Amino acid sequence: MSSRDPKSDNEPLDPIVAEFRRNKAREEGAYRARALKLLPHVCAHCGREFEGRRLRELTVHHKDVDPTNNPPDGSNWELLCLYCHDNQHGRNAAAAALTGDAPAEERETTGLQQPFAGLADLLKKRKDDR
Repeated sequence: MSSRDPKSDNEPLDPIVAEFRRNKAREEGAYRARALKLLPHVCAHCGREFEGRRLRELTVHHKDVDPTNNPPDGSNWELLCLYCHDNQHGRNAAAAALTGDAPAEERETTGLQQPFAGLADLLKKRKDDR
């Protein structure tokens, strides 16, 4: 039974992780500041304008979804509000989940694709009962 502190096992990595996080935050701040200088303070999807304290609700979205692709002219960026940015990434995740190797015919169905499939039989039976 070891009395080693599990926290001490991570000590050599702590400075590396901390430096990585600092560099990432610095890089994100740099391209966000450039994007705010280059682009109008308007959400590219919903069209809302942002100024003053609300400017923090505007985020930088990478059009090619590669956060390392930060050209100096900002051609890979668009400013999105928090809501539209979350929506955009949600749509990307849904699209990725729906694409697959199997053709659409072989995918599992939920049974909701033909809600009126048995309606004709039910109506005929009801008519015959009268």
